[in-house]
Amino acid sequence: MKIDAFHYIQLGTVYRGLSVVPDEEVIEMYEGSHVPLEQMSDFYGKSSHGNTMKQFMDIFSLPEMTLLSCVNEYFLKNNVDYEPVHLYKDVKDSIRDVHTKGIMYRAIEADIEKYICYPEQTRAVLAKLADHGKKMFLITNSPSSFVPFRKVNEKGVLLWDKIYKLQKGQIYKQGNLYEFLKLTGWRGSKVLYFGDHIYSDLADLTLKHGWRTGAIIPELRSELRIMNTEQYIQTMTWLQTLTGLLEQMQVHRDAESQLVLQEWKKERKEMREMTKGSFNTQFGSLFRTDQNPTYFLRRLSRFADIYMASLSCLLSYDVSHTFYPRRTPLQHELPAWSDRPPAARLPLLQEAQAK
Repeated sequence: MKIDAFHYIQLGTVYRGLSVVPDEEVIEMYEGSHVPLEQMSDFYGKSSHGNTMKQFMDIFSLPEMTLLSCVNEYFLKNNVDYEPVHLYKDVKDSIRDVHTKGIMYRAIEADIEKYICYPEQTRAVLAKLADHGKKMFLITNSPSSFVPFRKVNEKGVLLWDKIYKLQKGQIYKQGNLYEFLKLTGWRGSKVLYFGDHIYSDLADLTLKHGWRTGAIIPELRSELRIMNTEQYIQTMTWLQTLTGLLEQMQVHRDAESQLVLQEWKKERKEMREMTKGSFNTQFGSLFRTDQNPTYFLRRLSRFADIYMASLSCLLSYDVSHTFYPRRTPLQHELPAWSDRPPAARLPLLQEAQAK
């Protein structure tokens, strides 16, 4: 299911296997469409006990979700009696084993050109940063996070040398973030760290160490492409206009006006479904429900200073460019007047000018 920033389920996005669950059943099951806080994942996206929900939110989640859905669908279609929590745990264990036993890595290494691409634009970004004296580093998962750094020779053998500083062009293994900070002295907002998982990559770095963080969200590229089409722009313009009309005209309680309002509501619902289908027929946009940000975007906004589809997006900016945060108008602030029809703006504008 898809949940918004305020823990409300977006109806029409709840699936059992590969089939959508009717809204009535969802409302009955959850006694409405709100998911209580204690059932949501914790601050770091974990769901280790109780009936807490599992949040899928990175590239590795796609095969796990697909496997869960397909096995679930198979059991339902073939009348196989099963306990859902056991299905979830078995699939989770299978996905984990693919990683820990090296199965995935061996498959990639056997056909590396199929899985690993080397975009020239990303190379260009790294070269540009290096040319301007920026220091860069790559950190990836290591078998243990609680032992000191150890140097690796050209054959991949771990050495016993004590590490006093990190040298350019060398590979180190079995370190941890605190040792890394002690050896480099890199702290605070002068460090910009990129990752594609907002919890395991970015959360601790921004909360505990004050690093600036950038999230890589590949889906952003396709969503922006859709948002820039003429059809989408026209649809959203009319949808916002229709919403404004409903808000203003609802004061008319006569039967004829109410009939018109019901037609507008029906049209608005149909347009919302069409907008959702433009992105993903099952779930819609990654970043938005009908009217609110998604829960994913809420967490992304908390842990990432900037986000982009690819590191190559930085090519468009000078290395000294500053990304200033945008001031978001609050509901009670004056910019809301721009949502009013032109005839209603004039008195507000005159009042503002007079003051």
